[in-house]
Amino acid sequence: QVQLVESGGGLVQAGGSLRLSCAASGRTFSSYAMGWFRQAPGKEREFVARIMNGGSTAYAESVKGRFTISRDNAKSTLYLQMNSLKPEDTAVYYCAAQQPGSDKYNYWGQGTQVTVSS
Repeated sequence: QVQLVESGGGLVQAGGSLRLSCAASGRTFSSYAMGWFRQAPGKEREFVARIMNGGSTAYAESVKGRFTISRDNAKSTLYLQMNSLKPEDTAVYYCAAQQPGSDKYNYWGQGTQVTVSS
């Protein structure tokens, strides 16, 4: 079992930056693929970024070049650096963990609110 706790959300003006963190419990963090997702009011949850256990990354087109996903396996922590924020980035952001061999994300955090004002 893995528990995920996000932090770092808040209110920021358009063009500003925030860094989200996701602290994971357990000793197997380094073996998990990790992802960030977001859900805006009235919309479906959508993929934001992913980092594999080997470090390779992937991003949604809407955030490419502005967001950076990273991980610190020694601290069992996932990060999302968000720059040049836009009002359309406003959402609840969730981190998720995918067990080796799984075809889905198995564990989810409770989410952290990001609000970008224009």
